[in-house]
Amino acid sequence: MPGFNAPRRRLLAAAGAGLAVAAFGRAARADTTTLRIGVTAGPHAQILEAVRNVAARRGLALKIVEFSDYITPNVALDAGDLQANSYQHRPFLDQQIKDRGYRIEAVGETVTFPLGIYSRRWKRWQDVPTGARVAIQNDPTNGGRSLLLLQEAGVIRLREGVGLLPTLRDVADNPHKLRFVEIEAAQAPRVLDDVDAAAVNTNFALPAGLNPGRDALLLENPKGPYVNLIAVRGVDRDKPWVRTLVESYRSDEVKAFILAKFDGAVLASW
Repeated sequence: MPGFNAPRRRLLAAAGAGLAVAAFGRAARADTTTLRIGVTAGPHAQILEAVRNVAARRGLALKIVEFSDYITPNVALDAGDLQANSYQHRPFLDQQIKDRGYRIEAVGETVTFPLGIYSRRWKRWQDVPTGARVAIQNDPTNGGRSLLLLQEAGVIRLREGVGLLPTLRDVADNPHKLRFVEIEAAQAPRVLDDVDAAAVNTNFALPAGLNPGRDALLLENPKGPYVNLIAVRGVDRDKPWVRTLVESYRSDEVKAFILAKFDGAVLASW
C-alpha cells in the first residue's frame, strides 16, 4: 500500500532525525559542567563575571551567587549548596576552619585588596619624619596586618614568631620612634588630617577617594598572606572542573579586566 507506507517512512525518518537532534543536544549539555560559586557583592562579583566568560569557552558554566556577609559563603560551601567560593584570604579561611570545622580547602590564589599607608601631609614615606604619629587599626587582624606591612617596608621590626596577628607589644625595634595611635578601621580615612600617616583598608580607602595604586606611601605585596583564594570542599579538590576554574580565573583576559576596571585598587596575584 504505497499511499500508506510513504507517509509512514517520512514519519519514521522525521522521528529519527528528532531523536538524533535530541541526542546531540544531550551530548552538548554533557560537555558543559555547571557549578555554583559564591562571592561577596562588589569587586569579587564583578571579577567573576569576567571569569565566567573565559570559563564558558572552556566548557564550564558558572552560576554566581552573591552574599552580603563573610560567614554564609563558607557555610553554604561546606553544606554542598555551592561548589566553590571566591572572597576570602588565607588567614580568614584558616580561622574559619579552626573555629567551625569546615572541610574546605584553598585551590588557587586570586586577587589582593591591598592595605596601604596613606598621608595627606607627605608625598613619600621617606619624607615622614622621626616621631611621626601613625594611626593603625585597633582590631587584631587589621592592626597586625598594618604592623606586618611596616615591617616588610623596613620601618619597624617585630619580635620573632608573632605570626599574622602581632600587636604593638610585639614591636621589637622602632628606629624612627613612630608614635602609634590605635583607631577603629572605618575611621582611618577621617583621621588623615590629624596624623602624619594612617593604615587604611581598601574598602574604606576607595569611598574616601584614595586609590591604593596611586596614593599609598606603602602598599602590601600582592603575593603576601592576604591574597584571596578560590576554595572548594576537600572531596572536590581533584575534580577536573577545579583546574578549569582556577585557570580561567588566572587568565590573561581576567588580569587585563582587573587592571582596567580597578586601576590598581585590586591586584592580581599572577
